[in-house]
Amino acid sequence: MAQQLPQIQSVHRSQGRPSHASARPSAPSVLSRIPWAFLLVIALLVSYGLLVCWSAVQGDADYNFTRQLQGVAVGLVAMVALWAFDYRRFANLSTALLIINVVLILLPHVPGLGTDAGMGAKSWIKIGMQVQPGEFAKVTVILYAASLVARYQGTLDDWREYCKVLGLLLVPFAAIMTQPDLGTGLVYLAISAVVLIMGGAKARYLLITLIAGIAAIAAVFAVDELLKYQLADGTWEYRLLKNYQRSRLLVFLNPEADLSGDGYNLAQAKIAIGSGGLFGKGLLNATQSTHGFLPEAPTDFIFCVLAEEFGFVGVMALIGLYAALIVVCLGIARRADNLFGMLIVMGVVGMWLFQILENIGMDCGLMPITGIPLPFVSYGSSFMVVNFALIGLIGSVYSHASTQSSFARTPSHGRKAS
Repeated sequence: MAQQLPQIQSVHRSQGRPSHASARPSAPSVLSRIPWAFLLVIALLVSYGLLVCWSAVQGDADYNFTRQLQGVAVGLVAMVALWAFDYRRFANLSTALLIINVVLILLPHVPGLGTDAGMGAKSWIKIGMQVQPGEFAKVTVILYAASLVARYQGTLDDWREYCKVLGLLLVPFAAIMTQPDLGTGLVYLAISAVVLIMGGAKARYLLITLIAGIAAIAAVFAVDELLKYQLADGTWEYRLLKNYQRSRLLVFLNPEADLSGDGYNLAQAKIAIGSGGLFGKGLLNATQSTHGFLPEAPTDFIFCVLAEEFGFVGVMALIGLYAALIVVCLGIARRADNLFGMLIVMGVVGMWLFQILENIGMDCGLMPITGIPLPFVSYGSSFMVVNFALIGLIGSVYSHASTQSSFARTPSHGRKAS
């Protein structure tokens, strides 16, 4: 008989009415439902990020710091709205969330609406201003993945069910690769991986998936070699991966091969980081970016600007703030009173942690260059709005928890088939 997955509790638990007024528990105060440590870390991180971003955009006509401030303003509104909203109302909307994901991601393909903004991938739409729908889809991908996996109540141990869930989680990735936007697609995969791990998927299933993923990457390169064709100017064109995507991956393997071509960005990034020394050159004194040596300084390589201006001390301050953010979020995940809420927070943590490691790693030559921005620091109003919206989701999980650490003490494990 087909398995019927349980519906996730999306409203407050019903409780028996106390027989005496004196037995009714006192309502928690508003102040007790505010995670002050979380807000403090966010405030410090956003302030630091805005300072670095302001410095990075000086003298660059392609970037407008006012847009970044507008992103913060709109993001604050989104944060407050989602914080006040009961996140549990999203719990049983897997199908609707999947449809929203696909529609958002495919919007740039609508004729007259989409644009590549000169970046290679058709990832933006023009609605009076340029907006990147794939960024906003990160919010719905997290909600979708958490809603889908939470219905298994922490025991995703059936191989067929695991394959079904995995296939559904890969739909947003497949959609984003039609642009193609590999960086954002990798973020979707990171979110899905964390949700699967925390949602109770068996370790051997995850290991098989990892091996299959590595094999798929190798197969893409092999097939591309077979299908490539030569253009009139003598250069080669590939069918599966764009030339710039392929070069980014190959430069990671051999960064010294072409320092004046594909390896230029990474070489300049390393120079900028190393020239900062212990205390840096000071605000507005990042010569690598101000003299035009460092490309995309306000976005992909903004960590290099920070390292050059504030040195090792400034870098450690940023990493310390990120570490504090992750630790505080883990505490909020533990406080959640249901698996759905915990998976939302862990999905956000997975997204932030992946983007932090990838952005800093690619600037240092430890990761392939993928164009993934640095949370709360990189220039991008859409990106800033999304990060604030995710803060609101985490705040909603915190403020709507009925008891301290109740989920951690009484987890709901075990799934029954009917």
